[in-house]
This record gives sequence, structure tokens and C-alpha cells, in this order.
Amino acid sequence: MYTARDPFNLRSKASQAAPSAFSLLQNAATRTSQAVESTKQSTQHAVEATKQALHDSDMSFAVPRNIESASRRFEDNVWNKVTGNDKGLPMYKDKPTGYGYGGGRGKRAFVRSKKGLVTIALLVLGLVYWMVVPGSNQTPAPKLGAGKGWFSGSTASDKDLIWEKRRQEVRDAFLLSWNAYKEHGWGYDEYHPVAKNGRYMAEPNGMGWIIVDALDTMMIMNLTKELRHAREWVATTLDYDKDQDVNTFETTIRMLGGLLSAHYLQETLPGLKPENSNEEDLFLEKATDLADRLMGAYESPSGIPWASVRLKDSKGEASHADGGASSTAEATSLQLEMKYLAYLTGESHYWEKAEKIMQVVDDNGAKDGLVPIFIYADRGTFRGNEIRLGSRGDSYYEYLIKQYLQTQKQEPIYLDMWNETLRGVKKHLLTYTKDSHLTVLAERPSGLDGHLHPKMDHLVCFMPGTIALAQTGGLPLSAAQKLPSWGKEQEENMLLAKELTKTCMGMYRTTATGLSPEIAHFELDDVPKMYRTEVLASTTDLDSAVPEGEGWKKDFIIKPADAHNLQRPETVESLFYMWRITGDEMYREWGWEMFSAFVSHTAIEGGGGYTSVNDVTKVPPPSRDNMESFWLAETLKYFYLLFGPNDVLPLDQIVLNTEAHPFPRFDASKKRFKTGWVRIPRDEKGELILKDGKKEESKTDSSSGIPHSV
Repeated sequence: MYTARDPFNLRSKASQAAPSAFSLLQNAATRTSQAVESTKQSTQHAVEATKQALHDSDMSFAVPRNIESASRRFEDNVWNKVTGNDKGLPMYKDKPTGYGYGGGRGKRAFVRSKKGLVTIALLVLGLVYWMVVPGSNQTPAPKLGAGKGWFSGSTASDKDLIWEKRRQEVRDAFLLSWNAYKEHGWGYDEYHPVAKNGRYMAEPNGMGWIIVDALDTMMIMNLTKELRHAREWVATTLDYDKDQDVNTFETTIRMLGGLLSAHYLQETLPGLKPENSNEEDLFLEKATDLADRLMGAYESPSGIPWASVRLKDSKGEASHADGGASSTAEATSLQLEMKYLAYLTGESHYWEKAEKIMQVVDDNGAKDGLVPIFIYADRGTFRGNEIRLGSRGDSYYEYLIKQYLQTQKQEPIYLDMWNETLRGVKKHLLTYTKDSHLTVLAERPSGLDGHLHPKMDHLVCFMPGTIALAQTGGLPLSAAQKLPSWGKEQEENMLLAKELTKTCMGMYRTTATGLSPEIAHFELDDVPKMYRTEVLASTTDLDSAVPEGEGWKKDFIIKPADAHNLQRPETVESLFYMWRITGDEMYREWGWEMFSAFVSHTAIEGGGGYTSVNDVTKVPPPSRDNMESFWLAETLKYFYLLFGPNDVLPLDQIVLNTEAHPFPRFDASKKRFKTGWVRIPRDEKGELILKDGKKEESKTDSSSGIPHSV
């Protein structure tokens, strides 16, 4: 269907002659390095000449009026050559607006004197030497302008250079993984780096599971050569006309999300659009085709999507397990992608189908905003009453606040649901470990009135970063604290985010490899201390030198069945949010520690890439021989962003900009999005209040799995 496409003019001589943005960056950096070296040598010669001139009574010297920094040369070299869509977010922000000091003159008599002239010469040359020559200073040079780019000062500080080096190591890890996949598993949906082979999830030619999921990471890392290759595969090989049932949720977040992210970043970052404007909508066209095939999953009696859908004929199918019920998290984690597609295409049915799910779930009246982890697609009611924010529950909560932020905070219904949820978490699920008082987000397998189970999936570690994001809306903490809406509750929630992040980091530091298990259990008091009765601060700094089974590590229990690591991104995603919001360098250092553990213990000899592992308590850990697609699409991406500058993809950036792109569900007269449903009122116990004033308990089945009738 797309065999005639040549999105980057790969087969044209013009394209072969035109340098890529990445090569231009490399060339610019090389020229800059040469310029800096030349400047260093010139400066050192000038200093020596000045020393000699001190002994010369007829000294003559011209004071320079303006000193250009090496950083300015680097930035100019780059931005004079990289082209792209400048109206979008650049990889760096705009160049600094001011560089260098003005060359004012002193009193004429002082300047004419030997002493005055020598003093000025020494001061100026000393300043130049201090700014330009590495090692001549112990602190960063002062900023010469008011810019906010990476190089707004005269030189990068040692700390900045370290983080840039670390960021490049993440990029290298991506390239190692990608090149191994390209050589041994190209096109496969699964890649086994030890065996150096792979497997299709659907025939023929697969789903593009790894390729499509990694598109946005390649764009953010500016890997233009790899991106061209991937884009050509998408244009010429990717086809969703498969007689195969696929998971509705996984296909939406990885494939549809991957295509839409690539389309967004292509419009946003400089130099990524194809030269032929007719090829700009490739990713959007593929996304629309896939979404239309997924629509069959939404054709259930209740509006809750079927767990699977057959792509060829768009026929939804119930889950083959769990009594036919869909996962609540899976059903409620399709909205960001579907809403964004509706925004791009103007086709409101994508939005309406996804929005209906939220209404059906909420109309069940779950107590305190905490929903059971299964829901029937045919009936629209919950199955069982198990509550957890780990597997099958996690992203329902994550998508609440992100839906609110996605539409510019104009759908307060999702903020209400998020706030209700967070209060429910504090009331029912938060507890503390026995010795170190680490905060644990536990589970209630038998419902909110049942026992507390002190267990956290690694998946739960999305929560601390999400809490922080909800408090500030992506703004830095210092800015959010100045808002009229900021108060005691927001401060308490930020402290909770910090404590939960520490617990997640403890899941890494407690093991021999420095890698987190998939699930951790915790030691609690016989009568657990609960957050709702007292707010406790942890008493440990997570010292890695503490022997296993002693000190704070006694609070962690890793069972053999839970000791595997699947290269998951949740903790590093939270570290990324926490760093961007708080500015605390500790979160970056924790991230570097985690990344180093992945490199040390999951790399495959012979350049095979990286693999998930079976037991993080053993060194070396036994391999699972599988590279997850989210290793490339999320985990490495968040490490890269964590170690990079904050103005690359700022957290508070608006995605659905209605001024630039009107949308049918956008009410221009009121300047807000119109939510297509309203919540049924609840009383103080969380029970639904019906129109006749009667109350109705949550529509949930018993633990036996028998649903209530609606």
C-alpha cells in the first residue's frame, strides 16, 4: 500500500548528498573543538606575552572590548546549520541573548599610567584564561547572558559535562541494543539477544512491536540514520491487515501510541520532517488505519472494550482468562491515545468511545476512588473486589491526572477522580515498614474491608512521579509553591511522593545486582502503622553498604518467584519527574546508579544488546534472553531525559493546543473542552446517590466472581 513512499528520499541522489542534522551536529562540534583549542593556545600565548611586557617600560597593549565564549561558538555552529520546523520545541531552547562584557574605559589618567594599563591587562587576560582554559578554575564561569539554553554560560560546568557524558552513554546503550536487533532480529516483534533471533507476534511480517515503539526515542536522541531505516520499514512493510487477535491495550499503547508520538515529535523537534511534504502524514495514516481496526474492541454491550480484537475484521473478543473479564487498567488506559488521534483527525468517535469507558467505570461507584482490577465488557460491572495499584490496576490511576493535563486542565472531572483516588490510597493502602518506616503502597486482595497485603509490584513505582506531577502540573516546585492554589495538602503530597520514590529506590539497592525485582514484599509491625493515623518519615538513607538482611534491608523480602527484572521503566520515569519538579540532584544520581546496574548485569557478550534477567539476587543474574520493547521505548528514553537539559520536552508543555488546531469537542464560546458525561453524586461514604434520592452500593460482584445485575 505504501511501497511507493520514499519519506526521506532514501533512493535519491539529492538525499545522499544532503547531510543529516546529526552529521551537521557532529561537524559543528568538531569545528567547535578546534576553535576552543585555538582559543586556548592564543590565550596562553597572550598571558606569556603580558608577563614579558611587565618588564618593558614602553609597553603598549589594546584591551579587547568584548570576549566571545567558546559556548557561543558551539551554539552558533550548530544552529546556523540545523534546519527544521522552528515553530515547534527545539532540542535546545533559543540561543542566549547576550554574551560577553562591554569594554568600558577607566579614567584617562589611570589608563595612561603604566600601573593602570598593566592592571587592566592582567585582569582581562586572567579572566579570559579562567573562562576558556580547562582546569584553570574550580567553579563554573559566570553567565554572560540571560539565555536559558544548555550553554547560556561562558563554559559548561564540570557537573554539566559529567551529565552530558552520562547521557551519551545512555544513547550508546540504545545504539548497542538497536544495532544488535537490526542485525539479528530486524522486523521481529520479540528479540532474543542471547540466541540472536526473534519471533513474529502476527504473520506475515509482524506488528512492528519493537520498531514502532522505539520511534520517539530515536527522535529524541536525534538518531537520524536509524530513524530513516525504521521509517522506511514502516512505509514499505508495516501492514495491520492480520488475521490475528491482539491485546487491545498493548496494541494501543505501544503501536498506536508509538505512531502518534512519532507524528507529534516530527512536528515538534527540528530537522525530523521528511523533505517531501506529501510524506509527512505517514505515521498518522498508519495510526488511523490501526485505530479503525481497534474500534471493534469497543463494540461491547457496555462500552467497556473487549480484551482482544482481531485486526483483519475488527472483531472484539473477551479475555480467554479471568472469567472473560477485562483488566480494569487495560480498559482505562486507552484514552490519551484515542483522544489525541481524535484531536489530530477531527473524528470525534475515537474520543467518544474512549470517554464512554471512564463513565461506565465511574458509574459503578467504587468506594473512595479505588477500583477492582477486573471489569466485565459485556456487563460493565466489576469482577471481584481486589484492590491494587500494581498489575491490572496501575494505569487507571495514572491516566486520570494525565487526561486532566492533556486537555489543558479543562476537564475537572478527571482531577476530581484523581483527588478522590489519592485520598483513598492514603486512607486504605499506605503503611510503613517495621524498622525503617519506609512508605509502602500495599494491596487489599479481599477488598477495602479485607486484610492489608504488604506487597509492591515494580509497576507501582509510577505513582510517586505521578503524585508530584499532579501537584505542580509539570511546573518546577519553586514556581508551583507561589501559586494561590498551593497549600498544606500539596506540601504533604510532595513529601509522600519523595518517600514513595525512596521505597522504589530501595527495591534496587537491596539486591546484589542493584536491580529491582518484579515484586517486593515488606516487613510490617504486627499491627501495621497506617498513613491515615500518623505520617512518618523514613529513618534510612538506603546505605548500600549495609549487609543483606541487616538494617534497613531487613524490611525487604524478595521471593524466588518474584526476583526477575523485566527492564521496566516505572522507577526511572518517577525519577525523571522528581528531578524536573524538585531540582534535587539526588534523583539523577539514583538514576545513574540504576543505569550502571543495567549495563553491568544485563549486557550480552559479543554486542548482543541487553536482556531481562531471572534473579536479581545473584551475580551474575541468569538471563531470560528477551529484550522488552519498552527497554528502548521507555526505560532508556527516561534515563536519557533524566540526564539531559530540562528544556527538552518540558513537562508543562501543552499537547492539545486548541488555538493552533481547533477540535470538534472544543467549545470555542467557553474556551474549554466539553466532557461528554457527568459523575453521579456520592455521599460521604462513596455510595452513589440516585435521582430519586436513594442510595446504591457499588455495582461489584462478590469474590465468587458472580456479577450483580445492572
